[in-house]
Amino acid sequence: MRLGGNVDFDGNLLILDGDSERRQQIETIAGFLGISWQSGSEEDCLAYLDDSDEMTAVIIGDVSTVSLPQLLVKYPRIPFIGINLNVEYSNANMMGYVKAPFELDDFTQQMRYCQSFYAMHPRKNSKGAAGNETLLKLLVGQGSAIREVRHLIEQVATTDANVLILGESGTGKEVVARSVHELSNRRTGPFVPINCGAIPPDLLESELFGHEKGAFTGAISSRKGRFEMAESGTIFLDEIGDMPMPMQVKLLRVLQERCFERVGGSRPIKADVRVIAATHRHLEEMIAEGKFREDLFYRLNVFPIDTPPLRDRTDDIPLLLQELISRHSLEHRVNIRFTQRAISSLMQHGWPGNVRELSNLVERLMILHPNCIVDDVDLPVKYQYGVDKKPPEEDMSPASERAALLAMFSDSDNEQKHPSAASLGTGDAAACMDEESSAFAQILPDEGINLKDMLSDLETNMIRQALDKVNGVTARAAELLGMRRTTLVEKMKKFGIVARDSM
Repeated sequence: MRLGGNVDFDGNLLILDGDSERRQQIETIAGFLGISWQSGSEEDCLAYLDDSDEMTAVIIGDVSTVSLPQLLVKYPRIPFIGINLNVEYSNANMMGYVKAPFELDDFTQQMRYCQSFYAMHPRKNSKGAAGNETLLKLLVGQGSAIREVRHLIEQVATTDANVLILGESGTGKEVVARSVHELSNRRTGPFVPINCGAIPPDLLESELFGHEKGAFTGAISSRKGRFEMAESGTIFLDEIGDMPMPMQVKLLRVLQERCFERVGGSRPIKADVRVIAATHRHLEEMIAEGKFREDLFYRLNVFPIDTPPLRDRTDDIPLLLQELISRHSLEHRVNIRFTQRAISSLMQHGWPGNVRELSNLVERLMILHPNCIVDDVDLPVKYQYGVDKKPPEEDMSPASERAALLAMFSDSDNEQKHPSAASLGTGDAAACMDEESSAFAQILPDEGINLKDMLSDLETNMIRQALDKVNGVTARAAELLGMRRTTLVEKMKKFGIVARDSM
């Protein structure tokens, strides 16, 4: 099959629509994009669905013998796209909707969603389906970055090699660790996580290795540590970069000798445990600073896996939203749906908190808008991109606006001499404007000026200066200019200004 350059779709499309004209339009688009498709009578298409488990997507319009809700329930592993539907369905395999006449960009986007959904739900008879299904359920997404993570997990899971998971906070490092465990030969054993940075240094040794009765004040009985609890399974040492140096030495001994002793004990205990560690810190820099042992780093870093930040895989956000809605709806017993505008807005956000931030946002919106459709204007302000409304800081009175213009035109001496317009009330700002209006009028040439162009040049200059002062960080530049980041981004688009941090 020839793949078109406009869409990454490798599979079969079934066109199920009683409208022959619309069906032919879809066939033409699919052929143009290089997508392999099947169509025909309603009876033939339904029979093909029953006989085939290799259908990557179904685009459905007018049907008479069966309802769409019935098909969604009957074929939960097959993604569907609706044509000209007035009702939205919350089923996980209902990927989206298109309207005739069809727009190519909208059509190709829906095809990508279907391809991702299909990849996340392997066929029942496929090789290794059980393990892959577990893995794909935990690691949502189909972009190249997350596909590489899944590939690395599959490569290392069946071994006993130590794994070091690297990445920013909130990128799902524990999800990766659990995936390695679930696909390993130790999956019937326990998975025991411990956050090395959340436990006081003087208690960490006891938490990891256990203690004997009377080992220290308060040790009224013997207690197993996490290594003993993880016997025949996996121990996950989260935030290993926060482990104090004395404990690093003891952990290195366990990794080398595969045995340990409880605090206050002398009997060696064998450790049949797989070790997976994770950190958001740069361990090599910590080694150079003398804050992390180099020999321990090389013991842990046998097989490194980098978890990508969400800003590098925004194409996965629609699928992540579906998965997060599904998870949170079980807890809150409500559901929500996002409009395409809302999803597009979320895909423009920087996501410093990564998937954890997205999960928290979904839960918050479920509480605020239970069983509703969430549009872009319903999102918190900092997630709104391209919303067509005037920001509050631009709603100025005429006097305040004139004073603000004067403040922008004034030179540095005037700025030292007079308070800024932004710090004045409406009356004070008007007084400031009256006081300096004569100086402002003196710069007007006899032939006049184009005020609009002049103000645009001035605004562009101020934005560039602000970006230069903060090394291109738009959020900090917006603070200097007294506006919201979204407003600044829109102005940068308008004037063709590119920040350094986006290059």
